[in-house]
Amino acid sequence: MTIHIDADVKFDSKVLTDVAEALEPHATEMFKQRRGRWMAVVELSHVERAEPGPDEEKNPTVKVRVTSIEVAADEITAGRLRGVQREMYDRRTSGGTLFESDSDVA
Repeated sequence: MTIHIDADVKFDSKVLTDVAEALEPHATEMFKQRRGRWMAVVELSHVERAEPGPDEEKNPTVKVRVTSIEVAADEITAGRLRGVQREMYDRRTSGGTLFESDSDVA
């Protein structure tokens, strides 16, 4: 039996050296594009968890940190990552149903 607990996720603001180094080549472009978006592969790690006391009406929280990141450097790579993201979304939201992509529909 799986127990479901509603928990809130928070991001740790600490930027690790490796993460900063991976972002550095993209920093100027990110600065220029105020509404820009960048596709990336990100690894998160568990930093901390907090459980509210028995009298508190708060959700438990988990804090995660970006421990590794690679940002797509071109539109070809970004497109590939968007495809993977779409597949992951479809799998997460399909709920065990048969999913048909637009290309499968005649």
